[in-house]
This record gives sequence, C-alpha cells and structure tokens, in this order.
Amino acid sequence: MPKEDHFIKIIREHQALIFKVSAMYTNDTHDQKDLYQEIVFQLWKSFDSFGQQSKISTWMYRVALNTAIKQLKSKKRQPRVTSLEAIELPGIDGANNLMEDRLKRLHREIERLGVLERGIILLALEGRKYEEIAEITGLSVSNVGTRMARIRTKLKSELT
Repeated sequence: MPKEDHFIKIIREHQALIFKVSAMYTNDTHDQKDLYQEIVFQLWKSFDSFGQQSKISTWMYRVALNTAIKQLKSKKRQPRVTSLEAIELPGIDGANNLMEDRLKRLHREIERLGVLERGIILLALEGRKYEEIAEITGLSVSNVGTRMARIRTKLKSELT
C-alpha cells in the first residue's frame, strides 16, 4: 500500500481521537477545524519517523496533544476551551436530568484544569493506563499517578 493511502487509512480510523483533542483545546468550530488540520499536518510530517515502538494511537495522541499545546502557547493567551458539553456523549439522551447536570458540572470543572491536566484526564477517561498516558505525555508513570491523584482531589473538592 502506498504511503499516502496508508496514512489516509490511519487518519480515518482514528479521526475521533483527533476530533477529541481539537475540541478540548479550542474555543469555537473555526479554531477546532484549524487545530484538526494542524494536527493532521503534523502527523503527516512525522509519519516517516513513527517507528512503531508504540501503538499508533499512542503516537497520534502524543503528536495531537503536543500540537494543541504548542498552538496555545504560540497564541500567548490563556486558553478558553470549547465546552465539553459540545462533544457528543454516547448514551446521554436527555432522559436523566440529574445525570446530565452532574456531567455538565464535571465538564465545567475539567475545563478549569490546566492544559496538561486536561490532556491527562481526557486520556484517563478513555480508559488509558498510566503507562500509556506517560508514553503519550512524556511524563514518568509515577508523575502521571501523582497528577491524577491531584486532579481527582481538585475535581472532588469542586464537585462536593
């Protein structure tokens, strides 16, 4: 399979990953589309250097998160992110208002977290193991554990 076709196949298979990261770190749909395109561009630029030492999704998360953080830093402003409520949540149909209210409160508190903390919690909520989060973020496994404990403490204190 030609390189371009292989790359397109990978992007299509993992487009939700790119969408989640771009939605988490942007203010509006225009910025989200720009970040999505920038992530795909950076993935293409580094595609040849992907040595398959890790899973493709791990590599893609690392590139996507680094691209999002770099773009925020280059704008030299405090990031204001799109509400997580705008991201479709499977299984939420409006029937359970109490659960929806709790999710909205949780999303608001996650939005208040720092840039790296949001990335860590996004990965944790997807069920990623600390080892994979460490590989994606470049942190040590123990540092990921420490940060997760701090994030949980912050969220619990704000939600109670």
